[in-house]
Parts: sequence; structure tokens; C-alpha cells
Amino acid sequence: MATEMQAQQVAQIGRRQRIRWTKIAVNWELYLLALLPVAWIIIFRYIPMYGAQIAFRRFVAGAGIWGSQWVGFANFMRFFRSYNFGNVMWNTLSLSFYQLLAGFPIPIILAIFIHYCPNTAFKKTVQMVTYAPHFISVVVIVGIIFKLLATRTGIVNIAISNLGFEEVNFLGSFRAFPHVYVWTGIWQNMGYGTIIYLAALSGVDPELHDSAKADGAHILQRIWHIDIPGIAPTVIILLILRTGYLLEIGFEKVLLMQNGLNIRTAEVINTYVYKIGLASSNPSFSYAAAIGLFKSVVSFILIVAVNRISRRVSETSLW
Repeated sequence: MATEMQAQQVAQIGRRQRIRWTKIAVNWELYLLALLPVAWIIIFRYIPMYGAQIAFRRFVAGAGIWGSQWVGFANFMRFFRSYNFGNVMWNTLSLSFYQLLAGFPIPIILAIFIHYCPNTAFKKTVQMVTYAPHFISVVVIVGIIFKLLATRTGIVNIAISNLGFEEVNFLGSFRAFPHVYVWTGIWQNMGYGTIIYLAALSGVDPELHDSAKADGAHILQRIWHIDIPGIAPTVIILLILRTGYLLEIGFEKVLLMQNGLNIRTAEVINTYVYKIGLASSNPSFSYAAAIGLFKSVVSFILIVAVNRISRRVSETSLW
């Protein structure tokens, strides 16, 4: 009896494997298409994890990773005790939260305006104008910012002086740097951010709007009670993903906008790691790797915590 059951189980496993390989053979184009992103993730995300161990070593290039001395958490403690730790962490978190609070709702509002715009030509023009800055190089964007906000020749300061006020040194003020960085970033990315929300709005059941109109609901009531709840799962998922990048404040733009006058609020984790790990005359690879690993661990904890909170509060989560 036991032998017959084992034979049946083996036969079932064989059938499942044949069915699986048959499905793969039929849909081989889809598997081939998925192979490229999977290979990219493995090559550029998982294989480099091997080198993360230098954060726990006193890395010497000549000795290699395994030949370098193991120092445990010494590099992490060095960062925590550094006089730069508090300032760098505060700048990174304050810029990230400022960008999240100010920039996250704007694409949603813009998407609703575009969705309800009755003039098709105007709608397409707004979409084109707001999408375009996202595809401009960061270097070019920073060059535009410098031209617009220059002290004597920038159009913004010319307008301020013509109104009878004193010119503002936007690029040389540590107080102005967070505002310039965040709001120029919102201008650059708000149009591109509306794409997902417009797709979510198009998926809202139109019969709900027809019923609301029949009951006398005006457009603001329909937006608040139908559209917002309809796109809420999409908003929550994107918010969860965004929290995982709170410490990943843009490296290129911050570095290009930094100078000796605004460094007090412009030094963030990514630029600090670059300076001590690559730009320094005596680079410390292990120290820079430890800071980068610390940033990744904190980001992982944040996304797991926010995902769990979201699952309990709204029953919407990534996993």
C-alpha cells in the first residue's frame, strides 16, 4: 500500500513538472523578457552584497577583502561618534521629510486637475509642460537654477529688486538651500509623478460618479468621496515605497548645489560618503561602506515598519 502511494506521489510530481515545463515552453517570450531585469537585479544588487563586508574590516586594497583585518562594528561606532553625525543625519532627514510632505500631495492634486479638465488641448499642453523637466539632466537643471537665482543677473532677483526689496542670495544661504532644493525638485518631478495617479483615476468606476450626480453631489464632493478613496490604495503603496528612500536624498543635485556658504544644511549622507570614500586625499573605503550599510539598514527598517502600520490601519500593504 505504501509503495503504491509513493508511486502515485512520484507520478503526480512528474505530471506537475511536465505541466510547468509545458507552460514555460508556451510562454517562453515572457520568461525571456523577464530574464533581463532579473539578471540586472542579481548583477547590480545581490552580487555587490559580497563587498558589504568591508564595512566590518579595515580594508586595504592590496590585501583584498578577505586579507583585510576584521574590526567588527568599529567603523559604525566611528560614524556615530563623529562630530558630523548629528548634522549629516539632521540634514538628510529634514530634507527628506520636507520633500515628502511638500512634494507627495502635489502630483495627486495635479492629476485630479488634469483628469477633470474639459479642454483636451489645454490638458495635453499642461501634461507636456509639466512632464518635460523630468527628462532634463540634473546638471542642466542645476545650471538653470543658478541662472534664475543668481544674485545680480538672475531673473528672480531682478524681479525682487524691481519691487523695491533687497536681493536674496539664494545659492549662498544655508537657510534658503532646503527651500530651493525641495521646490525645484517638485517643479522637476511633479508632472512625471502624475502618470500613475492619472491611470488610477481612470480606473475609478464611472457609475459611482453617475450615481453621485443623480444625488446632487458637486465635483468637490465626488473628488473627496469617490476619487480619493478610489486611488487610496495606489497612494498608500507609493507612500510606502517612498519611505524606503527617505535617506536616499538626491546625490547629484545636492553635490552640484553645495558651496562653502550653504554646506551647513547641504551636507547629506550621500555627499558625505562620496567625500570620505572617493574625493578625500586619504579615502577610507571601510568607513564609507559602513555609513552606506547603516543607511540601507535604516531604510529597510522604515519600509517594513510603515508597511506593517499600513496593513493594520488600511489593510493595504506591499506584502
